[in-house]
Amino acid sequence: MADVLQLLGATMILVPFAWAQFRTLSTGSVTYLLPNLAGSVLLAWLALEGAQWGFVLLETSWAAVSVRGLVKAALEGRATRA
Repeated sequence: MADVLQLLGATMILVPFAWAQFRTLSTGSVTYLLPNLAGSVLLAWLALEGAQWGFVLLETSWAAVSVRGLVKAALEGRATRA
């Protein structure tokens, strides 16, 4: 089950990233940031359970950056735009 959750978390991060690389999705959009936050929180939780400290650091940092972007988007009134 953990393997399935890892794949889900990684997909939630990689799909918006790839989409942004094709320049059809803004990295500051909620559509990009929400899946990144969800995927990184899931992967951080799994890494914490496995005592994989490097991945805990990576994924919690990724989540924090996503939260910052979401807060910025909300303050700028972009919360509903892609």
